[in-house]
Amino acid sequence: MGRSLPSGDPTLRLPRAHGSAPLTGRLRTDPDDFRVDERLGYDPSGSGEHAFLVIRKRGRNTHDIARRIARLADVPQVAVGYAGLKDRHALTTQHFSVHLPGREDPDWSVLEDGTVEVLEVGRHGRKIRRGRLNGNRFTIRVREVRGDPGRAEAILQRIRESGVPNYFGAQRFGREGGNLRAVDALFEGRGRRPGRERRGIWLSAARSHLFNEVLATRVADGSWRTALDGDVMLLAGSQGQFAYDTTDPTLAIRVQQMQVHPSGPLCGRPSRALQPQGTAAARERAVLATWEDWIAGLQAFGLAADRRPLRLAVADMEWQWDGAGLRLGFFLAAGGYATAVLREIVDETAAQGHPNDGSAVATGVGSSVGERWR
Repeated sequence: MGRSLPSGDPTLRLPRAHGSAPLTGRLRTDPDDFRVDERLGYDPSGSGEHAFLVIRKRGRNTHDIARRIARLADVPQVAVGYAGLKDRHALTTQHFSVHLPGREDPDWSVLEDGTVEVLEVGRHGRKIRRGRLNGNRFTIRVREVRGDPGRAEAILQRIRESGVPNYFGAQRFGREGGNLRAVDALFEGRGRRPGRERRGIWLSAARSHLFNEVLATRVADGSWRTALDGDVMLLAGSQGQFAYDTTDPTLAIRVQQMQVHPSGPLCGRPSRALQPQGTAAARERAVLATWEDWIAGLQAFGLAADRRPLRLAVADMEWQWDGAGLRLGFFLAAGGYATAVLREIVDETAAQGHPNDGSAVATGVGSSVGERWR
């Protein structure tokens, strides 16, 4: 088929938008170094069949908490709702709902054990659904920073103005990319058939990988933040799609102003999603030609084709140099990965003694660049 699955983390070989990362450093030395605050975009109604919890957790993943909530409330885990998965190695604030029709709340304080804190309790009329959130606010500390602070400043400014490539992060692909090898076996009919949840994880990994492959070609030639003839454009902050019109002079301005974004494929069976034409379609076909068996597999399992922005806007971005460290703060809309932002600035693998992309490592990032939020 003229292709091979990457060994290890498949995101390490993806091209960066601004060349090699200007810094090396250590991430997640402590869970508090990586803080995620979920923003649903709405408050609980105050009444209804669903208990509504705001929980802060440290070193625990979302499934852990959902299981504990279900046990305490004596309900099946499907009765527990949440908007998205949050990393275990972080300090995260997250919302949960629990379907308790005609029942009083249990004592939610039982959940608190030093790693879990219940911040708010209320009632709401609906279950919290997956993906139904505005996004997440990240506050991240990078330790033992080395590199070129001047170049880092320039890249941070560019990210603030024009975003980053909207890659799916490494966590999508499992440990050392294991989800990709698993889904390859699934499509070939090898091994035991997994349960529904695990199968869904593998299928999501497959089409995330295909999207990243298409995006990588657009990053390599710089077209990830511009529009090509035939591109399907997505309206920022909505599901609206339309075909790029080369005769409309206002569209290039809207792209530059981050109002609309070019898109890439989430492969699957035909759906109502628009399909690219012209140059954009030819580019996608060239990348996906060696993955036809995977696309057929995704279609066979019933996944509907859709589109995802090639560009990720980074809102409310601020940063502060702190001695040998760097503190970053930013907001990403739902579906965006903080790692897509961090990889443009920091090569963590080099700091850990792993092979990197060849970037030079200088010394001495200090306070001379400025000790303030920017």
